[in-house]
Amino acid sequence: MTGRISVLLACLVLLCGCQTDDPVKEPDVPSGPVEPPQVEVPGPPQITDPGILYMWDESVIPEITVHISKDQWNALLKRYDEYDHNVDYFHADFTYKKGDKVHFIEDGGLRLRGNTSRRRPEGSGGQSHVTDGADWHHCHFGINFRKFHKDSDHTIEGIRKVNLKWFKDDPCYVRELYCYDLFRRYGIWTAAHDMYCRLWIHVEGDSEPAYYGVYEMIEPIDDEFIERRVDGMFGNAKGNLWKCGWSWAGAFLDSTDAHFGLDEDTGENMTYEYKGDEEDYLAAEEQLKDFILKLKGKSDESFYRWIQEVCDVDFLLKTYAVNVAVGMWDDHWNNGNNFYMYFNSTDKYDYKFFLLPYDYDNTLGTSLECGDQKDSGRQDPYDWGDKGLLMERLMKFEDFRQMYREALLELIDPSKELFDMDASVARIEAWQSKIRGFVPNDTGEDMEIKDAPAHWGNHGEYRLMDKGNNNFFKVKAETIRKMK
Repeated sequence: MTGRISVLLACLVLLCGCQTDDPVKEPDVPSGPVEPPQVEVPGPPQITDPGILYMWDESVIPEITVHISKDQWNALLKRYDEYDHNVDYFHADFTYKKGDKVHFIEDGGLRLRGNTSRRRPEGSGGQSHVTDGADWHHCHFGINFRKFHKDSDHTIEGIRKVNLKWFKDDPCYVRELYCYDLFRRYGIWTAAHDMYCRLWIHVEGDSEPAYYGVYEMIEPIDDEFIERRVDGMFGNAKGNLWKCGWSWAGAFLDSTDAHFGLDEDTGENMTYEYKGDEEDYLAAEEQLKDFILKLKGKSDESFYRWIQEVCDVDFLLKTYAVNVAVGMWDDHWNNGNNFYMYFNSTDKYDYKFFLLPYDYDNTLGTSLECGDQKDSGRQDPYDWGDKGLLMERLMKFEDFRQMYREALLELIDPSKELFDMDASVARIEAWQSKIRGFVPNDTGEDMEIKDAPAHWGNHGEYRLMDKGNNNFFKVKAETIRKMK
């Protein structure tokens, strides 16, 4: 018994941590200020797709020539007269010249594009092509190199489609180009790539091609757009893509009674147009309607948690900060128009949601009294619209408002060289210097670069290049600085 007691007493001594005569060593304390560890913050993900890097390499302005038979050109004109919003493709060949490299695509597809800007590219209604005497008109075109032949020979470095826009109502020849560039400079990788190009149309029988002048060549938003942005970006290309715009009512994400539909190449405008396969449509519609119901019906506390689960709110607000900085009033928040949505999963409840910017020609001082808007330069950025439910709900939370405000302040910070007036004017001057000599064209329209907004706007005083009091960048920066 005595031995067992001795063992127990020894264990108690150890458990109690009895003191010894050895001194306790104190930890080393630095004598000076402690420098925090240097943590490298990763930048935004970068587009590495070789097709994009080639096609939208701005160091060389590409030259595009459309070669089309007289029969196909007349068919295109006749179809426009029958239904001006048709999305029919017509057979054509294409020469794509970039520096010393020339690509030739045989038997691709050419179509007309545009909503309110849709035009007849030659003559008046009912007229056929006039050989060597055509009355040409600027209009938007879409090119699908693979429309009739689904093979790699009908792509350019893997790119199958491009959209070509003329600079409608933009005498400065720069507005949309500037906006998409600003998105990308600010790390908004959901923005399309675009750049200048030069365009010729050669109708069979004409002695020489008609020079249509300087155009904007834009990356279309479609399934391939998503696939090129998977790693570190969308995460998954097998989700649901929607084009959102005005169709009897705006795409405010506030009602499940809006015009939902599948893109069936009819040219019909829809509020929410699904850009996927027919067999996936019903499930995609259920997913979007459930998103709208949650957006509309959740309590503030529930919405606050949920929106951060399904969306990178900081990235979304940075996207919207660019949208508002450039004066894009024809958007989700104000007019229920001009944006895409992508859900990166087909699961009804489990996904990440993305808002993709789209269509930025009516910006940078091209202002209009519309919705909550009266002046796109001086409009309160907190009160950009009053119907777009996504932004309306986000702006109810002070931390989200501060994210948005900080993004706007970052954009106008001169040291960042983003939306700052001097940096912006320098960029625009460099772009215009590349194209100025190429602007005169055979349509006789838009024959020179002028510093003015669209003629139909309600603030014709705004300027981009003149650094006086009506400079849009200066006015907008002053508005942003007043935010509290």
